[in-house]
Amino acid sequence: MSEQIKIAILGLGRAGLNMHYSELSLYPELYQIVGGADPLFNRAEELHTRCGAKAYHSLEELLADSDAELVAVCSRSADHLKHTLQILEAGKMALVEKPIAVSYAEALELGKAHDQYPGKLFFRHNRRFEAGFSFLRELIAAGHIGEVFEIKLRRLSYQLRNDWQVLQDCQGGQMNNWGPHLIDQALQLLESPVKDIWCDRKHVVAAGDAEDHFRIMLRAENGRLADIQISGACSTPEPYFSVYGTRGSIICKDDEELSYRWLAPEIAGKSCTASKDTPAILPGEPSAGSMSSGTVKWRWGTMMVEPKDNLSTKSFYKILHDSIRGGKKFPVTCAEALEVVRITEEAKKLSEIKHYC
Repeated sequence: MSEQIKIAILGLGRAGLNMHYSELSLYPELYQIVGGADPLFNRAEELHTRCGAKAYHSLEELLADSDAELVAVCSRSADHLKHTLQILEAGKMALVEKPIAVSYAEALELGKAHDQYPGKLFFRHNRRFEAGFSFLRELIAAGHIGEVFEIKLRRLSYQLRNDWQVLQDCQGGQMNNWGPHLIDQALQLLESPVKDIWCDRKHVVAAGDAEDHFRIMLRAENGRLADIQISGACSTPEPYFSVYGTRGSIICKDDEELSYRWLAPEIAGKSCTASKDTPAILPGEPSAGSMSSGTVKWRWGTMMVEPKDNLSTKSFYKILHDSIRGGKKFPVTCAEALEVVRITEEAKKLSEIKHYC
């Protein structure tokens, strides 16, 4: 069997023609793009111009003619389930873009297909491999900030969008667009099943009627809290990640730089026994207690984001190839992908959209 995987791209919009094509182009020795399908045929022709992939008007045409082994499903969100099942039934492998499904019932159908077609269905939660996220997990695992108790995840921008992604009838909105990325990251950082969900959704500046600003809070059984905010209506950014632990904090500004402040290793990180007879320390008085300002030693600074495994979002197709050709376990499990959809659906049920425009 050839080392190269023959792949076709279904749906040649922003994700298919830009993201998937660009990432696949990084691995010419691993993938050959042999086809592309889009009802806007000029998009398929553009892919042909770029790499010689055969152009198709529809998935049906592609499946009837193409020798692709794998099809990347980058069609509109509402069509992901239908298209994925067609691909699997045709004997090909399917890679599903987020959202993998627009309801938990649909996600469960994908779960059945995953069992029915073992080794054939993959879910593209590529933001799990972001450099900043990967490096953050390394620092947490090293124990620098102790036991994590709260996490903030942010992606804020200001966008006057007017495409199908802002229409509820098309399953648009930030919860289906950016939501799966950060919900998946949050579930990885919580390291425990979700116990409670809170959600608030707003439609602020975008056209259409879907939410362009939302906030979700997830509380896990282990007590950790994940605070997720995604917006196309906030003109000033916030750090991608803020993680708070019993020994300090890490603030990941973006995918390039983070700052940290954690206790020096020799500091126990525990207060002495509390007593109602112990007065508060006044300025200039000798300090007392292992957690007083006089005895705490901090380590702080900034770091460039440099994960040991060199992972980034551009690594996704290499990881997928390692699974398909190399037999390595694909790191995004079906159960994890389905849980993202379940959380999304439950959160939507908890919050009606407040319209500001």
